[in-house]
Amino acid sequence: MNRQKIPFWLRWLAPVVLVITWLGIAGVGGPTFGRLDEVSSNDQASFLPAGAEATEASNWQAKFRDTSEIPAVVIVENEAAFTPAQLGEAAQLKAGIEALKLGSAVVGPLPSEDGKAVQFIVPIASSDELRGKIQELRDVVQPGAPEGTRAFVTGPAGLTADLVNAFGGIDGILLLVALGAVFVILLLVYRSLVLPLAVLLTSVFALCAAILLVFAMAKLGWIQLNGQSQGILSILVIGAATDYALLYVARFREALTHTTNRTKAVLTAWKASFEPILASGATVIIALLCLLFSDLNSNKALGPVAAAGILCSLFAALTLLPALMALLGRAAFWPFRPKLLPDDEREPELVTGLEGQKGLWRATASLVSRRPRAVWVASVLLLLVASAGVLQLKANGVPQTDVILSASDAVDGQDALARHFDAGSGSPAVVVASADAAQEVLDKVKTADGVGDAYLLADGNVPITGAPGTSTVPAVRDGKVLINATLGSAADSIEAEEAVKSLRVAVKEVDAGALVGGVTATALDTNTTAQRDLVVIIPIVLVVILFILMLLLRSIVAPVLLVLSVVLSYAAAMGVSAWVFNGVFGFSGADATVPLFGFVFLVALGVDYNIFLMSRVREESLKHGTRPGILRGLGVTGGVITSAGVVLAATFAALGVIPIMFLVQLAFIVAFGVLLDTILVRSLLVPALAYDIGSRIWWPGKPGRYAGAAALPREEQRTPVVR
Repeated sequence: MNRQKIPFWLRWLAPVVLVITWLGIAGVGGPTFGRLDEVSSNDQASFLPAGAEATEASNWQAKFRDTSEIPAVVIVENEAAFTPAQLGEAAQLKAGIEALKLGSAVVGPLPSEDGKAVQFIVPIASSDELRGKIQELRDVVQPGAPEGTRAFVTGPAGLTADLVNAFGGIDGILLLVALGAVFVILLLVYRSLVLPLAVLLTSVFALCAAILLVFAMAKLGWIQLNGQSQGILSILVIGAATDYALLYVARFREALTHTTNRTKAVLTAWKASFEPILASGATVIIALLCLLFSDLNSNKALGPVAAAGILCSLFAALTLLPALMALLGRAAFWPFRPKLLPDDEREPELVTGLEGQKGLWRATASLVSRRPRAVWVASVLLLLVASAGVLQLKANGVPQTDVILSASDAVDGQDALARHFDAGSGSPAVVVASADAAQEVLDKVKTADGVGDAYLLADGNVPITGAPGTSTVPAVRDGKVLINATLGSAADSIEAEEAVKSLRVAVKEVDAGALVGGVTATALDTNTTAQRDLVVIIPIVLVVILFILMLLLRSIVAPVLLVLSVVLSYAAAMGVSAWVFNGVFGFSGADATVPLFGFVFLVALGVDYNIFLMSRVREESLKHGTRPGILRGLGVTGGVITSAGVVLAATFAALGVIPIMFLVQLAFIVAFGVLLDTILVRSLLVPALAYDIGSRIWWPGKPGRYAGAAALPREEQRTPVVR
């Protein structure tokens, strides 16, 4: 194919049309990025499945109130007991709070037993403006608190607002950090100004398309978008699109050493990279969609959100980037443009597989060929040692006050609340019981371990104290009554979750149909469901990936070994992460969803590098035999896979700039795991194991033009033979 035989529409018109089309997508998708908050929610209760006990209790609770208010707790604390004058000043805060008209009637001031604090319960109408309303409340109570005291706004509303504030960097800082890290890495890899910009442009345009798709799905109510999914979407698209772009660019650069015709080079690179990029993208998409089997709505949402991001990354890498390369040609690599190789160097005749290789990757391939068994055995032992740390992983949930890693007024307020009141004040456990057994259930609740106080609810949210002469009757809805139980421990603590477990057992002894919900029960059910999801989804993902690898490699042995390698790599990454979280960062634990998200991303993305490596190994094996093909494939893909791994690790590490424990932990797990996978597993373990097994790696198939040579002992393969 020469320049004269390539039609004009293919050389110029098609690339220009593709670039203009993507410019249009970016022009619409870019502004939509700032609108994701319109369809995003960080309400933990919405993450639970409909069948969870906390969800059922919440549905009943809604029948006892006219609004969907959530409480904020204002606490004013003094080092000594309040003087009468200070109590008077604190009482005046109520008028200022009520003037804000944030919700229904404000309760308080309620003094503590030690006389060193007072609290107000401030119902806030649940809306998208919660963060702004909490800030208004803080602007009133903090300057208006009596001199010498400290005022905090906490409770469910305050914690939620601070959580939303912590996610505030997702729209800007996170993206800038990720793009900056990728740009620096690409500059170092290519030593070119033009090519990094083309690759970044591909990634950013892919993100714009993904945002459009995700916004539409959320707007239609198909998914529940939250801050976590939003942050992961940006990182995943930037990382994945760059990885696919690096694979295409490597084949394009290689094609330019064989021809002076840039269009021919573009098409050659596209044909060579299409199957591995498509297989890689499809594997990750299907693995992510396995999250739809989750019972947690937050996990279900992440599946299609992330899958949409990978889909857009795939299309951008296979359409926009080739179009840019068709227009730029060799100029994309300026000032180090690839040179045309002499005919005798373009397709070297391989005997050992090391021919034509230089530097680090020749040394690596040489080590693999000389000591394959020692290399893969040592690699496996190292990974097994690292995996031992998994036993130290405490992924059973963390208090909500530990989730926010930055300074938080609400977290400080929870500490103050615990010092002076029942720590569960403002976030009671909610018991829904039969009206016929109301008193018996109430008595049982009051004597339950971990419960400080409890009362039946009358109409208008009035507590029924049971004092002599009280004639108020409880509110009854469809034969059910509502009991509020103040827990003795902070509502987001492990102790409170244990109290809820005991409370559920206790009330069911009196009323088998009783339900226990509330903030603590929601967190408990979320953790329980997440642990169930881990057991269900991991086998599904592994089976799906195994099946795709079998189709791609036309083999059974190779896919099984590759899946085992990524599982071992995942276990090692989680083990090291557990040691780091406990010993270095001093985290109290990990969110129950961290192991599942870490697995899905590490295994799905780790398979990417398996596909990049083994698809090239298979291609070279068809030409030169299995063992020479392994060394050749390792040498020509080593640089691009390492670069892709470093880019992906850097993009996920950028999640660490968001001060949310879940995202910081996920950032470390994926970044470390990807580097481990790239440097050790894909560069040493897999090639050495495949080399040791030889042509049997392709069983039951036999790809290898020189099947006889591939089956020879390694010593004979290293000796040049005359064919």
